[in-house]
Amino acid sequence: MKQAVYPEDHDTGRRAVVTGVGFCLPGPTKPVFTAEEAWDVAANGRSCLQYDEVYYGAVGLTQEMFDEHFPDLPPFFSRHYTSAHQYGLLSLAHACEDAGLNFRDGELSDAAILVGRGGVDANIDSYLSVLRADPATTSAPEAMELFVAAQQAVTPSDVALVQSALVRSNGPTYTVSCGCASSAVQIGNARQMITRGEADIAVVTGVDVFNMHLIQNIQRLLHGAQQTYESVRTPGMPEMVPSFLSLMRPYDRRASCINHGEGSATVIIESWDHAVRRGAHIYGQVLSTAMARDGLANPLACDETGGELVAAVHRCLGDRWDLGNVPYVHGGSDGNIVVTAFEAAAIKELYGTDNAPLMTSQEGCFGHNGAPAGCTGVALTLMMLERGQVCPTANCEEPADGLTFDPVPGTRPRPLDFDYALTFNYQVGGVKNAILLGSTQVV
Repeated sequence: MKQAVYPEDHDTGRRAVVTGVGFCLPGPTKPVFTAEEAWDVAANGRSCLQYDEVYYGAVGLTQEMFDEHFPDLPPFFSRHYTSAHQYGLLSLAHACEDAGLNFRDGELSDAAILVGRGGVDANIDSYLSVLRADPATTSAPEAMELFVAAQQAVTPSDVALVQSALVRSNGPTYTVSCGCASSAVQIGNARQMITRGEADIAVVTGVDVFNMHLIQNIQRLLHGAQQTYESVRTPGMPEMVPSFLSLMRPYDRRASCINHGEGSATVIIESWDHAVRRGAHIYGQVLSTAMARDGLANPLACDETGGELVAAVHRCLGDRWDLGNVPYVHGGSDGNIVVTAFEAAAIKELYGTDNAPLMTSQEGCFGHNGAPAGCTGVALTLMMLERGQVCPTANCEEPADGLTFDPVPGTRPRPLDFDYALTFNYQVGGVKNAILLGSTQVV
């Protein structure tokens, strides 16, 4: 692994560095919690997706697993935690352990707690319970329980609320909802807080839950709707919403669908000086972030030219960094051929035809889980930088025609000595987010 360099004659300023990563993601036999467990899955291209009418990435967390990590939580609140609450708390706890931070001793009392959320599936039952409750027959204790459950399940603050209470933070706490780019946006916000001196440490979590029964029912509905759609379809109109019945294969010529998943990922971001003072292990740096949107009138559409992704990358690099020094890109492909099309077009525009970078996606490992994707991408990419290895694209065995990058097919990592990498995330509606990461060697 690359060792951190602390130059005595250089003003390190307020550089934003990652010192801890933690997860609560689908695993081969049990949930993935630690950096080593996540690396073992990603580096070997393992798919943790399960099949039950549709393919889905299920965490498989039990109440016993959760209670083992949090035996001291007040049950009046914790018994109303949704799965999103539990996933977010567990990924935070493991990230803190990885970073050498004891949140129970107040070491995060001044930290910013930033959460990205894209889905609402975990909140619906709490809302419906209140909506359907009859005030005439609901007892006072039952009413209080319903109130607590509903208040904790409000999407703009649900996970951030319980995380900040857990660590007793007095710092900024808020949630961003930007679909699958949510935690990527929060990483950019954390970086700004660090570099501007507004915080010395920020905890960034992405967490989402997609109800598998809902997805199964969508699939059944689509079977009935497809024939009607075909009867009114005209040239140029896309195919129906993709099927969830087959295995997702990013960058593979057989790619035909997206497999959803659930879970959480957390990264600890600190100022360089703060991390060095406490002797923290540094994975790498968050150097820059940028976001753009395709600007289309259709709120669900996407520009397949990749023009705004190119613009986001140029904005991210600015005049300071050279794309020629970035040989690896962590892609945001979820198996959707539209995503592959605009990524391929963007990479061709950025790198030309003679300088194809490595570009991989690990969404086939854990499923397309929405908001966690930004944190997961940053965590895995920094581990790749540290180890000098690029993880393969899970479930990619036969690369699609027309790719302008090497997707590293198969189940083995590719050796690569590199100090810079880009990671991409997207939201339905044409949002393109780019993050530039650097090893501990770059100044």
